Amino acid sequence: MEKQRLPIVASLMALGAGVVWSFGGIASRKAVNADAFQYMVWRSIGIIAVMETLAAMQGKPFPTVRAWRSGKVMIYANFGLFLASLAFVYAVKTTTPANAAFLGSLTPLVAVALSRLLGERLSPSTIVALIVATVGLIITVFSDLEAGSMVGNISALAASAGFAVYTVCLRTDTERDWSPVMSGYAAMMIVVCAIVTLAQGKTLVPPATDIGWALFHGCVLIVGGTYLFNNASRKVPAVPMTVFAQTEMVFVPIWAFLVLDMTPKPLTIVGGAIIFFAVVGKAWYDASVGHKVEFTTAPDVPLL
Repeated sequence: MEKQRLPIVASLMALGAGVVWSFGGIASRKAVNADAFQYMVWRSIGIIAVMETLAAMQGKPFPTVRAWRSGKVMIYANFGLFLASLAFVYAVKTTTPANAAFLGSLTPLVAVALSRLLGERLSPSTIVALIVATVGLIITVFSDLEAGSMVGNISALAASAGFAVYTVCLRTDTERDWSPVMSGYAAMMIVVCAIVTLAQGKTLVPPATDIGWALFHGCVLIVGGTYLFNNASRKVPAVPMTVFAQTEMVFVPIWAFLVLDMTPKPLTIVGGAIIFFAVVGKAWYDASVGHKVEFTTAPDVPLL
C-alpha cells in the first residue's frame, strides 16, 4: 500500500503556527507592570482590530456581531475560548511557562472525553491515554508544589478544559466557519477584564511598553499563528496536525529558558514528556490500527 505523503509547505505552516504561538508566553511575561486582566484587555483589542479589518477588506459582515448572532453552539464556543484564554494567560503569569504549556496541552484528550456529551463512547485507547496523561499531570503539578503557584496550575487546567469545550463545539459542524469566535470571545474578554480591573481600582491604561506587548500578542502572534494553522489544516490530515499542535508545548519552555532565563524543573520536564506521549501516542495508535481519529484539528493552547 502506497504511503500518503504530507504536503511539505502545509506541514511547515502547521509547525510554524506552533512556534509563533509559543512566543505568547514570552510576550505576557515581558509585560511586567500589567496584570493578567489589564493585559487581556489590550490583547483582545488587538485581535478584534485585525479581525474586523480583514473582514472589511473582504467585504464580510462584522465577525464580532456574527459571533453572538449565529446560534447557541457558537455562543458556547465563545465562552469556551474566553475561559481558555483568560485562564492560560493567568497561568503563565502565576506559574512557570513550562507548567502552563504542559498542562494546557492536555486539551486534545479533554476534548475527546467531553465528546461523550455528544453521545460518543470512549475507546480503549482514549481511556489508556487519559490514564497516562493523568500521571503526567500529577508529576507536573507535584513538581511545582513548593513554588506556591498551585493557582497557576489550576488555571492551566481550566484553560485546557475551556479550549476543549471550544473543540467539541467545532465537532458539531466541521464545515462551518468558526472564525467569528475569535472576535466574539475577545469582545467578552474586554468587557469582563475591564470590569475586574476597574473594580480593583486599577487603570485600564498600563505603561505603553506593556500595551505594546499585549497588542503584538493579539495582532501578530494569535492572528498570524491561527492563519498559518487554519491554512495548514485544510491539507494536512488530523493525526499529523495533532502532533504539529504540540510544537507550542515544546517551544514555550525553550523560549522561557533562552529569553527569560527560567529553567524548568526536572519533574516538570518528565511530566510534560508523559503528557506529550499520551496525546501524540494516541493519535498515531488510532491511525495505525485504522480507527477514526477522534481529535479535532483545531488550534491548541495557542489561541490562548
